[in-house]
Amino acid sequence: MQSESTHTDTSDRGFDLGRVPARLVAGDRLSEQESQAVFEALLGGGLDEAQIGAIIALIQSRGVTVDELVGAARAMREHVTPVPYTPKPGEVVIDTCGTGGAAKTFNVSTAAAIVAASATPESGSGIERVVVAKHGNRSRTGRGSAEVLAGLGVNIEASPEAQARCLKEVGVCFSFAMRHHPAMRHAAGPRRSLGFPTIFNLLGPLTNPAGAKHQLLGVYGARFVGLIAEALARLGSERAVVVHGAGGLDEVSTLGPSDAAWVADGGVTTQPIDPAGLVPIGSIEALQARDLADGVRILTDVLDGASGPPRDIVVLNAAVALRVAGASADLGAGVAAAADAIDSGRASNTLQGLARLSGGTV
Repeated sequence: MQSESTHTDTSDRGFDLGRVPARLVAGDRLSEQESQAVFEALLGGGLDEAQIGAIIALIQSRGVTVDELVGAARAMREHVTPVPYTPKPGEVVIDTCGTGGAAKTFNVSTAAAIVAASATPESGSGIERVVVAKHGNRSRTGRGSAEVLAGLGVNIEASPEAQARCLKEVGVCFSFAMRHHPAMRHAAGPRRSLGFPTIFNLLGPLTNPAGAKHQLLGVYGARFVGLIAEALARLGSERAVVVHGAGGLDEVSTLGPSDAAWVADGGVTTQPIDPAGLVPIGSIEALQARDLADGVRILTDVLDGASGPPRDIVVLNAAVALRVAGASADLGAGVAAAADAIDSGRASNTLQGLARLSGGTV
């Protein structure tokens, strides 16, 4: 039986939660406060599966607004299980989590996270260390960050406390989304039944469990670049960049320029990222993994120093992450730092350390 709160007016919010599906059918948009109330009810078990399915499908069909996204993200942040890590002076915590749902390549964002965490900040940058709290999940393809890291020997089920140790000692951790967002269980059935991306695909990267204020966030559609950037600015990000890459990638692309919106000082500016002159221009075929085992092999080869298109796209994405973290003055310096992190063996050592400290295998 539905709870009464589903149907009655919430006095502190001033609107009827039970009327939300009808309002959305009529074309209404939710304010930030209304969206937060709806998602607080959803995550608290106050809506039934029919209501949840209707709400997220209707929002998806006409397009989510910044207000709705920000309100929903605030609600999700209230329900997250945090990683208990406080950065030291001179440290910057960054995330490279994206939305998924784009053209399928090997797991670029995971490799870039490891490389960025292994890179030496540029002298004079004021940054002593970049630590990467890599938020991620399983994928419908079976080749998401969780599957790949498990294949690399990392314990993806590590506790928040173990993740904090990983950040402290090796500069990177993996925060398995399904373990940090237990309230998401209420939406699991409707999301699975709908079978298409919804607002929750956009919300995941906005709710980093370690509270990362710096982000490289790839999105599966160009229409989301400005939307997500504006949401990040309103949610208090210090510096971030939201990208959609040439070739339909939710990464910074080596196939051509990437659409990019940069967040800094509460504002958003747009400036594309052109790989020309930074790394060789590649092809989508050279970036694709046939299956999970192939994806694990490609990522391992990159960290072991193999040259070629997979290395190029990892280096470019790590360079952008370093730029967002303030650890390099420009992308050229970031590319050099990322390449050195690989060629020195530090990136491979970081992966081994992550596997060991997370309680996985080496």
